[in-house]
Amino acid sequence: MHVDAEAVRKSVRTYLMIGAALLVFTGITVAANLLNLSVPAAITLALIIASIKATMVASVFMHLNHEKKWIYGSLILTVAFFIVLMFVPLFTTMDTFGTHVAGPAPAHGAAADEHAGH
Repeated sequence: MHVDAEAVRKSVRTYLMIGAALLVFTGITVAANLLNLSVPAAITLALIIASIKATMVASVFMHLNHEKKWIYGSLILTVAFFIVLMFVPLFTTMDTFGTHVAGPAPAHGAAADEHAGH
């Protein structure tokens, strides 16, 4: 197998750049931990950062950036489902079904005291 020295240098440079980017995103993860976010927002942010890091690892170190088009289709489908799953924590906090009870307003004043037995 013929290996060009320039191609090897380019590959090593790419690996080092992705390694540096992963180190930067690890720092971003630590910095995001210092923010006082609500639990669903913190989980969503952590999943976004993790998905960026996983994409870099999968595309470069697993050599998925050189694969056939059907691989891209399955990856896009995986990303679409992952995006839906990332928003599940936010959807749970937006669920207000059944939290508001409609009914008569509480009585105030003398009428309320009469009903209380005073």
